[in-house]
Amino acid sequence: MGNILAVHVHVANTHDTNGGVFTFEKALFYYLSVRGVCADNVYRKCFKQIFKEFHNIRVDISEHLASTFTVMPKHWRVERTFSWFGDYRRLSKDFEYSVLSEENMIYISHTHLLLKRL
Repeated sequence: MGNILAVHVHVANTHDTNGGVFTFEKALFYYLSVRGVCADNVYRKCFKQIFKEFHNIRVDISEHLASTFTVMPKHWRVERTFSWFGDYRRLSKDFEYSVLSEENMIYISHTHLLLKRL
């Protein structure tokens, strides 16, 4: 469904693979029943090693299959979730001064989206 489990906003000079480690650590803290995760091809080294060694969690890496446009399995959920953020004015541009307020705006907008689905 594309529901958000955890959000971690980091500074621009931190690579997304390292930021993904913090995000998934936060998700594991709140949701102890998580046993596996799907990740993009970028996360194949650092991310996969950390969670396989320290947490014994299965990380499925999706490979890029073709150079032409094809719908990749499970990628559409992530892309659709990010596109929903563009519908909210505070998230369409980088207006926030602090990381905490940016994370809270993401949670608020996602809560609003889930309430609209009821």
